[in-house]
Amino acid sequence: MVCSRYASPLPTREVDSSRDTQRLLRRTEEVAAREDRQLVPRTMTTRMGKVTFAVPQVRDSSFYPQALEKGLRSERALILALAEMYVEGVSTRKVAVITAQLCGVELISTRVSRAAAQLDAALEQWRTRPLDACRYLLLDARYEKVRIDGQVHDAAILIAMGVRDDGKRAILGVSVAVGEHEAHWRQFLHSLVQRGLSGVQLIVSDAHDGLQAPRRAVSGGVPWQRCQFHLQQNAQAYVPWQELKAEVAVDIRAIFIAPNRVDADSLLARTVQKFAKTASKLAAWLETAIPEGLTVFSLPAAHRTRLRTVNALERLNQEIRRRTRVVGVFPNEASCLRLVTALAMETSNEWEAGKVYLTLND
Repeated sequence: MVCSRYASPLPTREVDSSRDTQRLLRRTEEVAAREDRQLVPRTMTTRMGKVTFAVPQVRDSSFYPQALEKGLRSERALILALAEMYVEGVSTRKVAVITAQLCGVELISTRVSRAAAQLDAALEQWRTRPLDACRYLLLDARYEKVRIDGQVHDAAILIAMGVRDDGKRAILGVSVAVGEHEAHWRQFLHSLVQRGLSGVQLIVSDAHDGLQAPRRAVSGGVPWQRCQFHLQQNAQAYVPWQELKAEVAVDIRAIFIAPNRVDADSLLARTVQKFAKTASKLAAWLETAIPEGLTVFSLPAAHRTRLRTVNALERLNQEIRRRTRVVGVFPNEASCLRLVTALAMETSNEWEAGKVYLTLND
């Protein structure tokens, strides 16, 4: 009541000043219109609670008081703050409680989630930005729960990291989709090339489902390094008994840290022969899979440690896990992509402004 009483004269006077010169000349009609003008109540939710303003209604409906700005700058800033809180991993229920304390009114969780959509334009611009040449390309994938048509599905999150010619690393792109893995990988890799990615001399990744055919189709003859960390994990599935697992891990590690490719191949041959009778399935797997993790020996020794695995992406994956654990199940693919993109953009900016990751000497 008090707010309405004192806020009403300001919009009323403002509508008079907004008339152009031609209308002001029609003084008689303007006075008559002002006398009969109807005031329409407009209620806005602000940090002080709900405030009702009496806004003059004009015939063409084009007028709105500049003092209110159809939402108020400060209140739009509050909405952006909610979006940032969502990206930081604060649950929508907690955000609703905070807004109840801050604004005097509780916002439902779906409205808080919609507030995060205001970040979409900036995130889309970053996600589709032009790319430069990169010496090395690292690919990784993880999965999050997404609700589609009332059912929960596993959505694949694809991430690409590049080591540029200046030796710094950057996140080149991210993608989220539910569906056939090979089609998703193919579309993702094509998008990187279309945005300008070139000069790749090595691709590092795990043997993800659906990746191999698109990788060969898009990257041609670029050598592939299979992640040694995941190879160690995969090997344990072929060990016939528990007591042998530690020994197998030591033997595989000896192959990976060999001083050169010749010594690594020699150690692999001896390891295969060692387990040929006692663990034939393990021996067969070692013979075919381990060489895929030895491509890194063609690189300078200073580069091997950082390019033998995809652990360079582990920090980003940890942040994604920490934030998505709060969300639980995403309401759709777009909300998952929004959060992952914001985290990737933040991480990439830190990398590009930080120290050189690899010293590249041509």
